[in-house]
Amino acid sequence: MRQYQKTFALLAFALMAVFSLQAQAQSADNGRFLSLAPPSGLPIIPVMEGWISNPDGSASFSFGFINRNDVPVDIPVGMANYIEPAKYSGMQPTHFPAGRSTGMFTVTVPESESGDDIWWHIKTGSEEALKVPGRYGIGAYELDFILPRPQGAMQPLAGFGEDGQRSAGLFAQVGEHQGTVTVGEPVILSVNVEDISERDSTDPRFLEPIAIGVEFSKYQGPGMVEFAHHESTAIPENPYEEDDRRFRFFRAITPGQIKVEGGSGVAQTIATFSEPGEYMIHTKVDNFAGPDSSNGDQCCWTNIVQKVTVSP
Repeated sequence: MRQYQKTFALLAFALMAVFSLQAQAQSADNGRFLSLAPPSGLPIIPVMEGWISNPDGSASFSFGFINRNDVPVDIPVGMANYIEPAKYSGMQPTHFPAGRSTGMFTVTVPESESGDDIWWHIKTGSEEALKVPGRYGIGAYELDFILPRPQGAMQPLAGFGEDGQRSAGLFAQVGEHQGTVTVGEPVILSVNVEDISERDSTDPRFLEPIAIGVEFSKYQGPGMVEFAHHESTAIPENPYEEDDRRFRFFRAITPGQIKVEGGSGVAQTIATFSEPGEYMIHTKVDNFAGPDSSNGDQCCWTNIVQKVTVSP
C-alpha cells in the first residue's frame, strides 16, 4: 500500500512539473499568457467597416478603430498613421478615444479605382505596425443604409451652426468654424440636426418623435480639447431607485454628448483648447434610440467634421 502511495505521489509530482514547464514555455512565447491587459501601451487596431457603391459610380470605404487602452491615444498623420495611396491620406483621425469607435470616416474613390485596395496603416509606439484594406465587392461587407431599416430608420441630417445646410452620410461634410478661438477660452460649437426616418405612425413606439443622439469629440489637433455641457443641454437623471436592478444599467451623458428631443433641433457644446494650432472636431449624429439602428447594425448615423483654428 505504501509503495502504491509513493508511486502515486511521484507520478503526481511529475505531472505537475510537466505542466509547470509547459506553462513557462507558453508564457515565454506569449508575454500576456493568462495575464490581464495593461491599462495602456496596447496598439490601436484599424477596422474596415464596409464599402458603399455610390450613385455616381464611385465607391466609399468606411473605417473605424479599436483602442483597447483605458486612455486616449494620439498618433499624428505621418509614418505611423497614413493611408495608401498617399493622395487619400490626411483626413483620417489622429486622436483615438478608448474603446470601439465605429464608422468614423470614409475614403471615396472614383469608379476607375474602385477595384484597388485602400490601406490604412497605424503604428502605436514600439508595437508592430497594423494595416487594414478598404476592399470593394465583397458582399458581406456591403453597407446599404441608404435604404430605410426594417422600422424605417435612416441616417439623420446634420449641418454646421444653428442653420447651416444639412446633409446625411458617413462623411457628409467638412466645414470651417466661423469666429475667433483662442487657447484656454471656451467656445460654443453648434450643429443642427433632423431625423428623416420613415416610421409607421400607427406603431405605438413611434407616436412621439425619437430623440437624436449627438456626440462631439476631438478628431485631429496638437493639444487637448475639453468639452463641457452647454446650458441648453438637458441632462437626464437616473429614473430608478438604487435597489431597482435597472439602476445600474443607466448611462449618464458625458460632456460633448447631447440628446435632441423632438426629431430635430440644435445641439451645442462648449469646447476649450489647450494649445494653438489646427484642430478638427468630429460630430457623430445618430438614430440609436430607435429599435433598428445601432453601431452594431452599421446604421444609422451621419459624420460631420468642423475645422477650428486656435490662436495663442
